[in-house]
Amino acid sequence: MKTIATINFKGGVGKTTVTWCLGDVLSTYSRSKVILFDLDAQMSLTQAIALDAEGNSSGKFASWYENAAAHDKTIFSALRKFLETDLTGFQADNGFVFRLAENYHFVPSTEQLYWLELEAPDPGKGKFFIKNLLGKVENSGALPKYDYALFDCPPSFTMLSYSVLTSCDLILIPFNPDFFAAKGVGLLIAGLRHRIQPHPIPKLAVFANRARTYGGEPTKLARAWISDVRAACDNVSNQTSWRNLRTLRKRSGKRRGNCCVLRGA
Repeated sequence: MKTIATINFKGGVGKTTVTWCLGDVLSTYSRSKVILFDLDAQMSLTQAIALDAEGNSSGKFASWYENAAAHDKTIFSALRKFLETDLTGFQADNGFVFRLAENYHFVPSTEQLYWLELEAPDPGKGKFFIKNLLGKVENSGALPKYDYALFDCPPSFTMLSYSVLTSCDLILIPFNPDFFAAKGVGLLIAGLRHRIQPHPIPKLAVFANRARTYGGEPTKLARAWISDVRAACDNVSNQTSWRNLRTLRKRSGKRRGNCCVLRGA
C-alpha cells in the first residue's frame, strides 16, 4: 500500500481539494482501491462529504457517522486507545471506514482532534500511531487490500501529523503562486526535514495550485513566483542530507533532487 500525505500550514492552497480529487482519480480511472483519512480537526473534508448537492446533510453518511461515534470507532477513539494501551481489540472494519464508492473509502475526522495535544497521556508514543493503524487496516478481514492510503493532514506539526509524515512514501505540498509562497514553502520543507529526521525523508512534490493563467499558461508574475519556489526547493535538495535520496522529475524531465516543483493545477 502506497501512502501519500498532503500538507501545508497556509490555508486556502487547495490541500483538502487536492487530496480528495487525487483519491477520486485513482479510484475511478485506475480502479485502484483507495482509503482516505481526514486528519484535520477543521473537518472540511468530512463536512463536505456529509452534505448533498443541495447543501443538506446526507442521511446515509450522517447516520453512519453517528453510529461510529456512539461505538467509539472514530479516528480519535482509535488514537486514544493506542495512547492508553495499544490497538489490540480495535477493529478496523466497516464501522470505522465509510464506503464512499466501490473503490473509494473514507475515515472521517472529529473535532476532538483539536484537544489532542492537551489530552494525550503519552505524546511520544503517538508518533507511531499511523503505522500501527495502517497495520490494522491491512490485516483486517472486513476491508479490501488498499492500493493507496491518502492523508489530509492538519495544517501544523502535531503528534498526529508527525505519525503520518514518518510513515508515508510521498508528501504533497500545494502552494498558491503569490508573494509569500517561496518563503512559506521554504520554511515548511526545512521544518519537515528537521522534524522527520532521523527517520528517512520521503519524496516531496511541490506544485503550484490555483495559479493565474493567460492563454492556458501561468502569467508572467505567477511564473516568477513559481521560479522563486523552485529555487527554495533546489536549496533544500542540495543539502547533504537529501543528496542520496531518489529523485522526482519535473514536467520538463530535469532532475531536482528529492524535491520538485510541478507547474500543476
